[in-house]
Amino acid sequence: MPETIGTWWMWLGFILLVIVMLAVDMFMLGRQGAHKVSPKEAAAWSGVWVMTALLFNAGLWWYLDGSAGRELANQKALEFFTGYLIEKSLAVDNIFVFLMLFSYFAVPAEYQRRVLLYGVLGAIVMRAVMILLGAWLIAKFHWVLYLFGLFLLVTGIKMLVFAGHEPDLEKNPILRWMRGHLNITGQYHGERFFVLKNGVRYATPMFLVLVLIEVSDLIFAVDSIPAIFAITGDPFIVFTSNIFAILGLRALYFLLADVAGRFHLLKYGLALVLAFIGTKMLVVDFVKIPIALALAVVALILAASVVLSLLKTRPR
Repeated sequence: MPETIGTWWMWLGFILLVIVMLAVDMFMLGRQGAHKVSPKEAAAWSGVWVMTALLFNAGLWWYLDGSAGRELANQKALEFFTGYLIEKSLAVDNIFVFLMLFSYFAVPAEYQRRVLLYGVLGAIVMRAVMILLGAWLIAKFHWVLYLFGLFLLVTGIKMLVFAGHEPDLEKNPILRWMRGHLNITGQYHGERFFVLKNGVRYATPMFLVLVLIEVSDLIFAVDSIPAIFAITGDPFIVFTSNIFAILGLRALYFLLADVAGRFHLLKYGLALVLAFIGTKMLVVDFVKIPIALALAVVALILAASVVLSLLKTRPR
C-alpha cells in the first residue's frame, strides 16, 4: 500500500461520517415520501455537502499542522481541495446523463430522488474499490501512471470531438438486453423497481433507469479516478475528496436540472480539464507541475466555460 497520512482511526471516522450523513438523507428526509425536490431544498443540501467537505479539509489541515508540520498540512489540504474541485466538476457530466435518462424514460420528478440515492450508493462502492485498486497498481507499477495519463488525454480529446453529440439510447446494448430478457411493465408503480402480476415478477421502468445510472456511474468512475491520481497518490486524500464530491451529486442534480441547458459549453471545459490532467500525468517524471498551478489551471478552465455558457445563453 502506498504512503498515506490516513491512520486507521481517520479511515474509520470518515466512513462513519459518511454513513451518518447518508442515514440522515435516507431515513429522516425520506419520511417526506416521494416528492419533487424544490430548488430551495436542493440549494440547502448542496450547501451542506460543500460546507461539510470544506470543514473536513480544515480539520485535516489543523490536525496535520499540529502533528506533522505546516508544510505537510498545506500540501495535503491543497491536494484535497484540488481533487475535490476536479471530481466535483467531472460529476457535472453525470448530471447531463441523468437528465437524458430521466427525460427519455419520462421519470416523474417526485420519483427521481430515490433512484438517484441508490445511484449515489452504488457510485460510492464502485469508486472505493477502484481507488484501492488504483493505489495498489501505482504503488507496484509506476508506469501505470503513464497509462492513466494516456487514457485521460484520449478521453479528453474524444469528449471535445463528441461534446455536441447526443447518444441514441435505443441502440444502447444494455437497454436492449433488458428489454429482450425481462418482463417490463408499461407504466411506473410509484418508486418500486419490481411488482408482481398474477404471480409473475415484472421490472418497472424505474429499474431500467437504475441499471443505466449505475452503469454510467461506473463509466464516469473510470474517467475520474485516474484524474485525481494525477494530483496525489495518497489513498486517503483520493478517497475522501472523491466521496465528498459524489455525496453532493444528487443535490447538485436537482439544483441544476432546470438550468443545465445554459451550461452546454461546460462539456468542452471538462474535456480540456481531462486533457490537461492526462498531460500532467504523462510528463510527471520530466516536468513537475505544482499542485497550486494545476488548481489554478483547472479553476480557470471551468470558470471560463461557465461564464461563456451563461453569456451565450443569456436572454436577449
